[in-house]
Amino acid sequence: MATRPDDLRARLEDRADLLEATRLRYRALKGVLESFFWKDRMRNHFELLREVAAVQPEVDATLAALKRRSEAEAWPRDAAPVKLMLEVSRLREAVDRAAMRRLSSGDAAPVTLGEALLRLEVEVLDAGPLLGGRVWAQAVELLPRNLPELRAACAAGEVFERVFKRPVSEGASAFSEDEARELARALPLGAASLVALWERLERYDSRGRVKDFLQRRMRRAPMRVPRSGPELLLHAAFWHDVARVRVRAVLEAELAPVVPREVELPALLSWHAARRSQPELRLECGDTFTEGRAGLVEAAAALAALSHERPRGAWSEETAWARLEQAAHRARTEEGPEVEALRDALRLFVLLRGQARTPARLFSPGSAKPAALDVGGTRDLLSLVQAARHAALRQGGG
Repeated sequence: MATRPDDLRARLEDRADLLEATRLRYRALKGVLESFFWKDRMRNHFELLREVAAVQPEVDATLAALKRRSEAEAWPRDAAPVKLMLEVSRLREAVDRAAMRRLSSGDAAPVTLGEALLRLEVEVLDAGPLLGGRVWAQAVELLPRNLPELRAACAAGEVFERVFKRPVSEGASAFSEDEARELARALPLGAASLVALWERLERYDSRGRVKDFLQRRMRRAPMRVPRSGPELLLHAAFWHDVARVRVRAVLEAELAPVVPREVELPALLSWHAARRSQPELRLECGDTFTEGRAGLVEAAAALAALSHERPRGAWSEETAWARLEQAAHRARTEEGPEVEALRDALRLFVLLRGQARTPARLFSPGSAKPAALDVGGTRDLLSLVQAARHAALRQGGG
């Protein structure tokens, strides 16, 4: 039974909206590609080109499905949905012909219309010179707002702005557990996206003026809502830089004297968040951490916690020291300046606790460091931890 014309539009559901939007995009892009100064016009419409390329697979699938359905159900050709489908198909063929005509013939022909449009963008940017001659105009041309890398950078930037724009009272945590997990996901996403965007500028701006101009401005706090591609890049880059500095400050305070590396920040954030509810959680080794490095970070975190605030209760303190001993055993093969700095921190811990046990009448230059002399030449982390534990527990017992 044939479908009534009145029901056709409802049966298309959201695909009708897709085809309506595609019809408008095709008309505009067809006009650009068929114009005499098409390259100049294309530079002002890279966002339109990318929008068409992004939805092209969905459009092709929709047209094919609707064609099969209209034939199977005998839709009348004068029905509005059928007219829309046929017009979009004609416009698609016209855009495809125009794009293929504008592409250089040196490379193999692209398989799909979307691929042809993206290749056309590359050829136009490679051809130069950029329209306008002004640096900001060039930046707008090189950074369409719908670049996937720019969208990803903006998504990460929104997380950073939401977490770090609010004021933090003294002594309060810089971010919650849930926010730490969000930051752990956003940091690598933002970093990779920004690298891709700077590489894009470097590729198409041979003299480097656009990249230099934007990098000089990226440390300025955004004063208004970003709208153009360069403004979105500057907004994302600013908040990514703020997030890196703030996250590093929090982690360095918890891990001193060990300094977290850039590549370690996301994993350390996740571990930092989970340890609030699971203090015994181990730091997993793998692509980011070796076994020794993971143990070194755990030992630094455990020592910092014991130095800042003494655990409450005998069992809690025993557990904290046992955790530090396990971490030191895990880091036994690690060497380097940070390991030596951790040894010095343990020796200082023993020294300070040893001084607290020295009676005032016996205090003299010769007897000021009795505990430190015992461990001054010790390089084994586990031995130093055990000496620190003995000094702390003896002090607590006295």
